[in-house]
Amino acid sequence: MRVLLVEDDNDMAQALRGSLEGDDHSVEWARDGEEGETKALGGAYDVIVLDRMLPKKHGTHVVRALRDRGVSTPVLILSALHDEDHRIEGLDAGANDYLGKPFSTRELLARVRALWHGRDPVAPQTKLAVGDLDMDLLGRTVHRAGKKIDLQPREFRLLEYLMRHAGQTVTRKMLLENVWDYHFDPQTNVIDVHISRLRSKIDKEYPGTLLHTVRGSGYRLEA
Repeated sequence: MRVLLVEDDNDMAQALRGSLEGDDHSVEWARDGEEGETKALGGAYDVIVLDRMLPKKHGTHVVRALRDRGVSTPVLILSALHDEDHRIEGLDAGANDYLGKPFSTRELLARVRALWHGRDPVAPQTKLAVGDLDMDLLGRTVHRAGKKIDLQPREFRLLEYLMRHAGQTVTRKMLLENVWDYHFDPQTNVIDVHISRLRSKIDKEYPGTLLHTVRGSGYRLEA
């Protein structure tokens, strides 16, 4: 089996590589998220073992990008952050499995084998819909009630995240990490500005409000 290992910690990568090769797997190593995404898009791998906290591009963002590009290779995320919310976030991004650190080598190998033997490639999600709001992920287009809505790249990414979490309250922290790739609060009104612009485009001329402000918590998109 051919495994792509995406891990920035050299010692951890060498240990994982040795264990995987000892289990008769061929391993290719990528040292950051961008390199991992490039390799995954260009290579035929059977399983991807992906660290969550990576330089250059976060692990969950890598998974989402791969799914959006039609890559259905099974992905196992490794992370020291493994409470329920983080596991759900990883799985919602498109990962097939999520393993918390520290873990045993035997369990890791068993999970990799299970992903390979049980693989059942699913067609990637290419369309999202909330009420009469439709998004085409391949064509990068948005329509509401059949009328096309022109969005800037960041507005499109913001709306995509909200649509993928339709019905859920999305916090400022979630938006900063997943839409702006910030892992700190820059103390600016960038989110407020983009939410205002997005609301004017998807709600202003249409009956029924989709984008709601949840005071003190964040935002929610729902019909």
